[in-house]
Formats: sequence, structure tokens, C-alpha cells
Amino acid sequence: MSLYDLLANAVRRLYDARIDTPPVLETGTYFPGAARFISAWLEIRDEALALSGRMQSIPRFHEIMPAQADISANDGKDWRLFVLKVYGAEVDKNMAACPKLAELVSSTPDVLSASLSFLAPRKHIPRHRGPFRGVLRYQLGLSVPLDAQGRPAAVLALNDVEHRVGDGQQLLWDDTYPHEVWNNSDQMRLVLLLDVRRPHMPFDLRVLSHALIASVGMVARVRGLA
Repeated sequence: MSLYDLLANAVRRLYDARIDTPPVLETGTYFPGAARFISAWLEIRDEALALSGRMQSIPRFHEIMPAQADISANDGKDWRLFVLKVYGAEVDKNMAACPKLAELVSSTPDVLSASLSFLAPRKHIPRHRGPFRGVLRYQLGLSVPLDAQGRPAAVLALNDVEHRVGDGQQLLWDDTYPHEVWNNSDQMRLVLLLDVRRPHMPFDLRVLSHALIASVGMVARVRGLA
């Protein structure tokens, strides 16, 4: 087991013992800022699609985080992330490429990280868990292909329950629950992913979360990610 896995498991156990919420959470309660992103989803989509001509310059997830190669480089198909913000550290050149999205990210204090996620046709992200219950994952569908039944062809299996997030649709979820993703289509799937600060935590966990978020942001700066 890698050092990353050992640290992730330790942090996860600490938060799991104190926070008990379901895999999917209500945006109005846990991330009211979601309304701003939903209302601008067409503008966000257009900015994201404009990046498609430079796809080869957008890094694969495991090129950003080598420790995640097991879920990113597993099948030879691309999962590319255009990162605008990493745990509080903004990537200036990428923010400049998406001015509307950058404005929303910068003016929504609870948004800690922001990425545009490009999932290649037939890509499978294997089952895994996030490390840190102090943040929540917000997903907004931007350009999601449909299957033969007219449903979103990309599937998120979260705690063994399937979710299909289509264009202009959203899902706020806890990525510390086991999850995996399939793009069951022959087209690219494009979504916005935000990591947002979890509200309503005990004071000591809020303090710890602040420290962990700051440390990850510092590492991102040192590694030149922001």
C-alpha cells in the first residue's frame, strides 16, 4: 500500500467516525452556491467545448497525480482534467481561458477546487474512494452523450447505486463512498467537477479541514500545478 493510501485511509477513518451523511446530498443545504453554476451552465459548456481543439495539451489525471494511475491509466483510454483551481490555489492561465467559469469559481468562497473533466469514449474509472469527507464533490453535466434509450450514457455508480447526470443537471455527492464511472458511448463526456467545503461540521473537524486544505494547496503550488 502506498503512502498516499495509508494517509488517505487514516484521514477517512477520522472523519467517518464523526460525520454520517448519505452519499448524495441536497445542494440547497450543503452547497447553495450551486444555483449560480446551474444558471450559467450553457456559458460554462461553451467555454469548455472551446478547449476541445487543444485536447492533447490537457493533462491526463495520472499526469497531475501519479498516485492515481490505477484509476486513470488503467485501460489506455484518456481521462483528462483542465484544472482551474486546486484546494484554494488558482491556475491563472486556465482561469483566463474560461472567464465566465473563473468568475463563478473566484466569487464562490466554498469552491476549493474546480476542473473540467474530459472522459474519453468507453473509458472506465475503476471503483475507488476519495480520502477526505471534509469536502464534497459537485458535478454539473455539460456535454454528456446519450444512449439508445435517450438516457445519459455516462454512469456514476456511487455506493452501488447508478446515477446519470445529463446536460445541465447536477449532483452533489460524497466521494469517500465507493464509486466508479463508465462512459458507455463513442463520444467524449464533459462535466464540471467542483470540490466544495462541507458545512455543518464540528468545530475541531473544521479546523482540521482548514489545515488539510491549506497543505494540499501548498503542495500544488510547490509542484507547479498552480
